[in-house]
Amino acid sequence: MLLGVAAAGAERPAILIAGVAGLVAGAMSMAAGEYVSVSSQADTEQSDISRERRELASAPEAEHAELAAIYESRGVDPDTARAVAEQMMAFDALGAHARDELHITELTTARPVLAALTSAATFTAGAALPLLLAALLPMALIVVGEVVGSILFLALLGAVGAIAGGTRPWKPVARVVFWGALAMALTAGIGRLVGTSL
Repeated sequence: MLLGVAAAGAERPAILIAGVAGLVAGAMSMAAGEYVSVSSQADTEQSDISRERRELASAPEAEHAELAAIYESRGVDPDTARAVAEQMMAFDALGAHARDELHITELTTARPVLAALTSAATFTAGAALPLLLAALLPMALIVVGEVVGSILFLALLGAVGAIAGGTRPWKPVARVVFWGALAMALTAGIGRLVGTSL
């Protein structure tokens, strides 16, 4: 967005206003989208747990057999699976079924507010570098500087993500740089077109 506004020939104050507005709007949009999405996941998890609670109350034997079958499918022999299921249900029946049948744990449970805050923070961090470049670069170099700086930053983020995911960075870096460069080219083209027609 900064590139599009700069390519339209805007002065630095307009570029910075657009950048700050884009950063705030993007962060809020990402946070809202993440909150809605993860809230839906949390609703589904709570519904599944409520259903499991009812099934445990109405048919504990069937739930014991279901849990034992889960353990058997993981390689435990039938007698041991039944014994483990009995012990797990005696200790925390709902917790055992939530974890082993529904795959809901304390670590994986949906947390909408945390997801929203994380999404807003990561968007803000990603948008901060182009905004900083727009504030510091000489006006004559702002378009080129935004392109070069943003592509380098995208490459760095792609590499960090790939390494964190345990894969080689070249393919993810190329993918992120390609799509980022395409987005910048489109916004710069639109900015140039609008700037010359107004």
